Amino acid sequence: MASSMNKDAQMRAAINQKLTETGERERLKELLRAKLIECGWRDQLKAHCKDVINEKGLEHVTVDDLVAEITPKGRALVPDSVKKELLQKIRTFLAQHASL
Repeated sequence: MASSMNKDAQMRAAINQKLTETGERERLKELLRAKLIECGWRDQLKAHCKDVINEKGLEHVTVDDLVAEITPKGRALVPDSVKKELLQKIRTFLAQHASL
């Protein structure tokens, strides 16, 4: 089992390195950023941050607290269509760079 997990980690590292080397990682991050703004995700998360701060009081909230509080909500709010589009772009990239 450990060797399987190690192999998966090696594969992820190799894919990440190829994405970074080719500039595709940065392009995908920009696409994700644009899609999240376009679908209103950013505004929803900003509103949630304000709610958390108002509920707990500004003087009682640290950045770490805020991150811990909003991260699960932020992940849950990403629309499936955005996830699918990003996954398809990664699959296309991998198909074009099959030497991995």
